[in-house]
Amino acid sequence: MNQPKILIIATRNQGKAAEINELLAGFPISIKSLNDFGPIPEVEEDGESFDENAYKKASFTARILGYPALADDSGLVVDALDGAPGVYSARFAGPQATDTERCQKLLQQMHGQSNRKAAFECVLSIAVPTGPALTYEGRCEGVLTDSPRGVNGFGYDPIFYYAPMQKTFAEMTRQEKSKVSHRGKALRQVRDEFDKVMQWIEIHMP
Repeated sequence: MNQPKILIIATRNQGKAAEINELLAGFPISIKSLNDFGPIPEVEEDGESFDENAYKKASFTARILGYPALADDSGLVVDALDGAPGVYSARFAGPQATDTERCQKLLQQMHGQSNRKAAFECVLSIAVPTGPALTYEGRCEGVLTDSPRGVNGFGYDPIFYYAPMQKTFAEMTRQEKSKVSHRGKALRQVRDEFDKVMQWIEIHMP
């Protein structure tokens, strides 16, 4: 009997790891996150784009741990702020800020703004230790609320309102959110091609 292949999700964010695990359930793959390993050095996410950061995280994790790794870089792009916070979404209110503080800072910056259009963007990179990577992208458009709503999810979910479902991301169940979210869309592309992804890993893994 073949051992299931190991794929490492390059995150310590349990919400993110759970979302990915759920979408890839049923494949002959054993999914681990960085929490399953001892301390490894932090990657400096200094890329100019989600694409660069996702690849940096995936290839670094694959090289250090010796397994294929999947990393996502995602963030919120706000029209009225010229695309900010963008790649700085996680560090927008300072490196130690909580999700609540990040949401508050963004709402302060949006005070009095009539254009509240925003989009979540996600780039997924699947890398092997030797360097090559596959890339998948997803985007979800919405508007920013005036105040947080809902208790699910993480990050900017409580202030991101998705009109077709008349809910913020934080008011949705994880299943509802996965159907429409930027990460859900990118992950479904991965899932739909996962047999090809597995073959690609097979070819590129030393």
